[in-house]
Amino acid sequence: MPEIKPMTITEKIFAKHSNKSFVEPGDLIEAKVDIVLANDITGPIAIQEFEKTGCKKVFDKSRVILVPDHFTPNKDIKSAVQAKILRDFTKKEDLDFKFDVGTMGIEHALLPEKGIVTSGDLIIGADSHTCTYGALGAFSTGVGSTDLGCAMASGSTWFKVPGSIKVIFNGKLNKYTTAKDLILYLIGDIGVDGALYKAIEFSGSAISSLSMDGRFTICNMAIEAGAKNGIIEPDDTTIEYLKNRSIREPLYLKSDSSANYERIIEYDASKIEPQVAYPHLPENTHSITEAIKDNIKIDQVVIGSCTNGRLEDMKMAAEILKGKKVHPNVRVIVFPATQDIILKSIELGYYQTLIEANVAISTPTCGPCLGGHCGILAKDEVCISTTNRNFVGRMGDIDSKIYLASPYIAAASAVMGRIAGPWEL
Repeated sequence: MPEIKPMTITEKIFAKHSNKSFVEPGDLIEAKVDIVLANDITGPIAIQEFEKTGCKKVFDKSRVILVPDHFTPNKDIKSAVQAKILRDFTKKEDLDFKFDVGTMGIEHALLPEKGIVTSGDLIIGADSHTCTYGALGAFSTGVGSTDLGCAMASGSTWFKVPGSIKVIFNGKLNKYTTAKDLILYLIGDIGVDGALYKAIEFSGSAISSLSMDGRFTICNMAIEAGAKNGIIEPDDTTIEYLKNRSIREPLYLKSDSSANYERIIEYDASKIEPQVAYPHLPENTHSITEAIKDNIKIDQVVIGSCTNGRLEDMKMAAEILKGKKVHPNVRVIVFPATQDIILKSIELGYYQTLIEANVAISTPTCGPCLGGHCGILAKDEVCISTTNRNFVGRMGDIDSKIYLASPYIAAASAVMGRIAGPWEL
């Protein structure tokens, strides 16, 4: 019998989708894709490139997903045109999934919620945070609009198989320490290019204890360490989440015990306190203890996005803001990621708590995260946000400042008027 070579979960997914028995880092392969995704910024370019191929139809109308979420509801005529291009193409191709204002959500929360992506999938999206779906045990990564347009026609694309880095978070999380803090801690340690074109495989008891919402958060920000993808082996939590949800049969894969990793990094999660990423990079992390000492006054708080706009995040914010008021010098905007999250937040009383605290709540949109709309910062304004990037000018004026943190820290800061921990309230 031929020798069975060990592989990581990422390598196994590539092998399956390229019809090979074995792949290893550095291999150039052509792989079939399960889902092709674009939004209202990247989609119009991808559609243009698709049309250049001369194909009359997309490769599979159930696997091409267009979600207008970045500038919707449309903020101006240009953004309305972008959304209309997606809408018209969806109608012309008779795509199975039709998302628009009132039915859409932030793409990286919407697709898992609807069961469109599942464990074992290979997913590409013309958005860098497509790596979110690794939380399900899928390979997912961002690509350019040209590559996406070609994949819309062919149903495949090429890859260089990435090497893998295994990141193990041992121990138990402390109160108020979340998945957001784990990923910020890692990025602060290895840097924004510390995992350049690598697969980050998250494991350990602290990861196993995370809810699916927390796992989506941690995989969402793998790209902020330069990674090609982030991934977590499926377990009982994954299986339970996908039960009666996934529209295709999941494939539950695990890394072989003797799989090769370029690097193994271990942390004791019980020693990690809440983190704050200072301007202007996610790697510029500081402990909340340091941030409190620095007495950083804030003007705006944003809670939401594809990173922290899920139900668990709404719960965290409501838990902190219950019976309290936002500081009079601070404005707070909450962006739930999907319509379903809105409904559940209403049912569970989170919305009433937030509104009574003087929080403004938005319809699902990427809006302020990319400096698009619904929360632009003026010169010299300071924001603490649960989003994923704090680059220069990311949320508005180039002289504004963005600090990244979890919903717990963001909500506590909203009350105090400065970056703060919940225990200070």
